[in-house]
Amino acid sequence: MKFIRLLIKSLLGLIIAILLFISGVLWVDSINTDYLSIDRDDSSAIDTYLITNAHVIPMDQDTVLRNKMIFIQGGIIQEIADSILVNHVQVFDAKNNFVVPGLIDMHVHVWDRYELGLYLSNGVTAVRNLWGMPMHLRIKNDITANRIYSPNFITSGPKLTGSEFIGDDNLNLYHPTEARKKIIRYKERGYDLIKTYYGLEKEIFDAVIEQAMISGMDIASHPSQKVPFTYHVHPQIKSIEHAEEIVQQPLSFNLDTLQLKTIVDTLSKFEHVRYSPTLTVFNNIYQMMMDEDILDSELLGYMNPLIKEVDTQSQYDRWFTAKQNDSTVVERIKNQDQFHRTILGKLHEANIGIISGTDAGIGVTVPGFSIHQELAFYKESGLSNYEVLKTATVNPSKTHAIFKNLGTIQEGKLANILIVESNPLMDIAALEQPAFVFIKGRQLNRTTLDNFEQKALNRNNLIATGIRYIENLLVEK
Repeated sequence: MKFIRLLIKSLLGLIIAILLFISGVLWVDSINTDYLSIDRDDSSAIDTYLITNAHVIPMDQDTVLRNKMIFIQGGIIQEIADSILVNHVQVFDAKNNFVVPGLIDMHVHVWDRYELGLYLSNGVTAVRNLWGMPMHLRIKNDITANRIYSPNFITSGPKLTGSEFIGDDNLNLYHPTEARKKIIRYKERGYDLIKTYYGLEKEIFDAVIEQAMISGMDIASHPSQKVPFTYHVHPQIKSIEHAEEIVQQPLSFNLDTLQLKTIVDTLSKFEHVRYSPTLTVFNNIYQMMMDEDILDSELLGYMNPLIKEVDTQSQYDRWFTAKQNDSTVVERIKNQDQFHRTILGKLHEANIGIISGTDAGIGVTVPGFSIHQELAFYKESGLSNYEVLKTATVNPSKTHAIFKNLGTIQEGKLANILIVESNPLMDIAALEQPAFVFIKGRQLNRTTLDNFEQKALNRNNLIATGIRYIENLLVEK
């Protein structure tokens, strides 16, 4: 008995020590992201301004409204006019720079709070996180309570797949009843939408759609090969993800424009369909093959260290090995990458709503910075600058009701806006490194935004990220 008591005491001591270690690691990580906290006594926390001398790109029309004033009160755009008279309001002189709606990245994977600052620094004022974990609910709560500077943030629950195990990053569903229970639980806990994934069988997929309709939860769908591709045009599915899935599923890797036309024509019959191409993440496969030193690039210093150590390295090793084993693989990836731009152009010509998404946070797709490469690819695909901008502003705002107050500069809309020095309708690259970002009416200058980047560069929170991932496995599996 004495031995058993001693063993129990030792185990309890070990458990307490582990819990203290975990708490300490997470506390340090929290302290290190205090720079995102909103100090309500600081002038930067003001959410009421009169902006003067602004060239406004409203995005509800292809035009520039020159020399306007914008009155923001409580984070909401109240009035846009040639002249506005208000008293006791801080004036912000836009100095004849251009005012555009903040960008929206509709396909990201957030791993820590440092990334929130990276998005803001790059002019991304709203994100849709499509790999939900418990930590995202805590982030969402802090954003909703206006405790931290962050893009507007909505998150799916865990990625839902079928009975076949394809990685512990997905949640396996084995029965329709289980699927319904999970969705009810996700709704209760505060997840905003459902992410369906590769490998989801028809019977379970049907249950997911049915319960999502009952629970009032939108679906974003990474197409499943277990059902016909056209299965993903159900009205509850608000967006289809990845241009590469058109190549890999209905086209069976045949880069055939005639077959593509048939697919696009079918999708165009459904007015509600939105497509998130995520061209950048696939292009990065080609970049990894062509640049053997890519893992040492300064830009990758902005990746979460655990992801860089595990996912980034494994992806690089996979494609490096593939290149060594098959001399044709580089040309094949290059051709598919270019064909994705053909897909995007055809989707656009068919008036299918394109929503910008990068798949940032995995591989070598860097949070925040990647949106500008994604938009550049849309330009290469034949879209005008205004049409490119729509994919990151107006179109996302029409995808989910929760984003309806974003995407344009109009009275009644949330004051998520960028101040840029040149006209993005003439040069889409003008959106890079905005001079000022207003998030919910709060002004962040370039110095602050650069500090957000510096804090995220080569951060040391690998263990904290690992702890949060283990939490996800324990809670969600």
